[in-house]
Amino acid sequence: LIAQGCRALIEMGPHPVLAVAMTETVEASGADAVAVLGSLRRDEGDWPRFVTSLAEAHVAGVTVDWAAVFAPWRPQRVQLPTYAFQHQRYWLSGTPVGNVASAGLDGAGHPLLGAVVAQPESGGVVLTGRLSVVEQPWLTDHVVGGVVLFPGTGFVELVIRAGDEVGCGVIEELTLGAPLVVPDHDQVRIQVVVGGVGEFGGRPVSVYSRGGEAESDWVLHAEGRLGAGGVAGPAADLSVWPPEGTVSVDISDGYERLARRGYVYGRAFRGLRSMWRRGEELFAEVGVPEDAGVDLSGFGLHPVVFDAALHAVAVAVDDMEISVPFAWEQVSLHAAGAGAVRA
Repeated sequence: LIAQGCRALIEMGPHPVLAVAMTETVEASGADAVAVLGSLRRDEGDWPRFVTSLAEAHVAGVTVDWAAVFAPWRPQRVQLPTYAFQHQRYWLSGTPVGNVASAGLDGAGHPLLGAVVAQPESGGVVLTGRLSVVEQPWLTDHVVGGVVLFPGTGFVELVIRAGDEVGCGVIEELTLGAPLVVPDHDQVRIQVVVGGVGEFGGRPVSVYSRGGEAESDWVLHAEGRLGAGGVAGPAADLSVWPPEGTVSVDISDGYERLARRGYVYGRAFRGLRSMWRRGEELFAEVGVPEDAGVDLSGFGLHPVVFDAALHAVAVAVDDMEISVPFAWEQVSLHAAGAGAVRA
């Protein structure tokens, strides 16, 4: 099909199962601008998902009979603005957090977490919150394998905040398990559970989520251990920038190459600005795009900033299959609220 000039491969079915294989085939062929698309997707509804797939096909250059699509609604044509798009977000404001003190709880003081519940018997704490694309619209810009995933760096942010609550400033280890898929039209409840004090002052920690429906089961996404103390170690010396002996790496088409491999990052997550290489070492400068509309207030290190630092690895390795971070060790926060970092 590719040899015959086909530039769009569409898998028709209830859920894509051949997308990865087709993407690998396209990459192996060396062909340019071949789109790999689906039709329906599990747990994303039928009509909304199908219309989204039609739009993706249209953007990829596939001819769509829009007259047939919109025939039941008899739509009217309108003129587009004649001026350039201003790229301003107009998301509806999220639901304000209620007064948790009236329920006998303490506020968590974090954009992703609403309340802190003390556990009298174990001496631990539970931090609760919720995720949705309405309250955290930047999540829609983190699409991996065709679904909106809560980034691995987000789990680190949640656990760092939980550690602060009990005086444990170091994530000694954190292993990620089941990915947390953020639905289009529902919210996800989350809990960060910190256990009692163990040997050497450390504490176990785990992160769970539950769908919006009451009968949904809690799903374990991450577990690990918090360590007592302030920081895991000294910060890297990046006073000379770029570091001596490095070679600049061209990343002008980096995010386009990532998209062809299944990492579809929207504006908020396109924070990789510059990159250098020195042997097997990679150095990067990242930051939140000014027009992304991301509010950094209240975060230790916003997941979009942290995640962008990891993009250097994905961009540098062209043949890497779809993968996400799954383990962290000796993580601590030296300063809060950064909108740009060097790594």
